[in-house]
Amino acid sequence: MKKQLLSALIISSVTFSQASFAEQAQEAETRSHNEELIGLSSGIVLGAVVGGPVGAIIGAFTGTIIGKSVGDESELKSNSAQLAMQQDEIANLAAEKQRLAANQQQTKQQLVALKQAQSTRLAELTLGLNVQFKTGSSEIQPHFQAQLDEVAYLLNQSPSLRLDLTGYADRRGDSTYNQALSEQRAAEVRGYLVNKGVEVARLDTSAFGASSPLNQEQNFENDFFDRRVTLRLVTEETAVAANH
Repeated sequence: MKKQLLSALIISSVTFSQASFAEQAQEAETRSHNEELIGLSSGIVLGAVVGGPVGAIIGAFTGTIIGKSVGDESELKSNSAQLAMQQDEIANLAAEKQRLAANQQQTKQQLVALKQAQSTRLAELTLGLNVQFKTGSSEIQPHFQAQLDEVAYLLNQSPSLRLDLTGYADRRGDSTYNQALSEQRAAEVRGYLVNKGVEVARLDTSAFGASSPLNQEQNFENDFFDRRVTLRLVTEETAVAANH
C-alpha cells in the first residue's frame, strides 16, 4: 500500500512539475529547453530516491535551476568565444590599417623624391640648352628632337614648371628677315613640345633676330651658334614675380 502511494505521489509530482513549466518551455530556445528538461527529470528522480514524494517535488525545481544554469554557462562560453574572435578581427584590421598607412606614407615620400629628381634633371637639361639650326632654316634636326622629347616628358611630369623659348638668327641677311626667322624658329620649338603633350600656356616665346650675338666677332663658327632657340626653365614663383 505504501509503495503504491509513493508511486502515485511521484507520478503526480512529475505531472504537476511538467504542467507548471509548459509555458516557459514554449518561449525558451530549443537548446535551453532541452537542458532544463534534462535537469528537471534528473532532479525528480534524485529527489524521489532521497526524500520520497516531497523530495521529488523539490528535486524537480532544483533540477530545473541546475539545467538552466548549465545552459547559461554554455551560452556565456559561446558568447565569450565569439567576442574573442571579434577582438582578434578588430586587432587584425587595425594592424592592416597601420600597414597600409605606412605604405602610403612611403609611397608619398617616393613620389616627392621622384618629382624632385625630375625637376633637377629638367633644370640640368634646360640649363644652357640651345636648339641649333641650319642657315636660313627653322627645321629642328633629329639630334635636337631627342633632347626636346626628354624636355617634354619632364615638363609633363612637373606641371608647375614653365619654359621660356627665345629665338635668334645670325648676322647674315637684313634685320627684318632675321627677326622673322628667329620668331619662326621659336614657334617651331614650341609646336614640337606641344605635339609632345606640353600645354601651350606653359610655353612663353620671344625673338630677337640678330640683335643678340653670342660673340662680337662674326665668322662661320659664331654664326652657327647664333642660329638658335634657347630654353630656360621658369618656376611659377619666378613667372609671377616677372609679371609684377
